[in-house]
Amino acid sequence: MNADEKIIIADEATIHPGDLHEDFIRSSGPGGQNVNKVATAVQLRFDAANAQGLSERVRERTIKLAGQRATKDGVVVIEAGRFRTQEQNRADARARLTALVAKAAEPPPPPRKKTRPSKGAVERRLKTKAGRSTVKKLRGRVGDD
Repeated sequence: MNADEKIIIADEATIHPGDLHEDFIRSSGPGGQNVNKVATAVQLRFDAANAQGLSERVRERTIKLAGQRATKDGVVVIEAGRFRTQEQNRADARARLTALVAKAAEPPPPPRKKTRPSKGAVERRLKTKAGRSTVKKLRGRVGDD
C-alpha cells in the first residue's frame, strides 16, 4: 500500500492521503538499545470530522467506534508500535484504521421483528409453573390429622 494512494473501503468510504498525518515516535516494545535511539512507532492521525471521502453516516459511526481514540475535534489517533521497523508499524496503523472505517461503513442491521409466543408455548409454560408450585407446596410440614 503506497502512502500517496487513496484507500477505497466502500462506496461511501474512501480515505484520502491528505486526511492522514503521521508522526514517528519512540516505541516501547522489543528492540533493546534500538528502542532508545530510533523512532519506529507511528502515531497516525485521521481527521474523520473533515474527511472528504466519508459520508455523514460513516463519519459519525467512525468517530463513535473509535471511542477514546477520537479527540473532541473528531480526529482519530492510532498508535502502532508492535514491530521493530517503521514501515511495518506504518502498515499496521493503516490496516487498523482501514478496519475501523470498514466496520463503520457496514450497513445497519435490519430492524428486529416483534414476535409473540404461540398459544401452545404459553400453555406449556403455565402448566410447568403450576406443577412447580404444587411440588413446592407439598414440601411444607406435615399437618396433624
